[in-house]
Amino acid sequence: MIYIISGASRSGKTLLAKKMLAKKGVTYLSLDWLIMGFTNGIPEYGIHDLLFPDEIAKRAWSFLKAMFESMLHVETDCIVEGEALLPELIVALYNKYPKHLKICFVGYADITPVKKFENIKAFSSGKNDWLFDKSDEYILDHVNNMIAHSKLIKQSCKTNNVTYFDTSKDFMGVLEQIMKYLLDEV
Repeated sequence: MIYIISGASRSGKTLLAKKMLAKKGVTYLSLDWLIMGFTNGIPEYGIHDLLFPDEIAKRAWSFLKAMFESMLHVETDCIVEGEALLPELIVALYNKYPKHLKICFVGYADITPVKKFENIKAFSSGKNDWLFDKSDEYILDHVNNMIAHSKLIKQSCKTNNVTYFDTSKDFMGVLEQIMKYLLDEV
């Protein structure tokens, strides 16, 4: 089974993936690592971390689709998480392999920018957090962009019949719901 967790930055994807890793003990892959590989290793491909997530997803999709198909071919179990996917792109792959993929998207479409900013500042993981050295203005701008991105993802999930969870309220409770959904414990 390939468990795919995608969605907005700061929505809980990595935390959820790490919780699932501890519970399932299967391979874990962050799409962020791949995107940074493109950013720093082959910038001529035009896929880099400064693009908006939907643009990264569109540019990286042919690569990611081939990667997922290869993983499915060798029947690997893996948790894959990151921003670099869109519901409208992955739905065809899911429809082709419904028994081998478990997919959800996570966002925060229903929170105020100030509240999300406060949450980020309160629960930042220190110097290993990529927002650690960013200004408050930068973080707030990022939050506004991710709220807008969350709304687009939420709508695309609805249109494409893909599961969406919103962590705007009860962040940890929703992450537990997602884990139960992904592990078929609902």
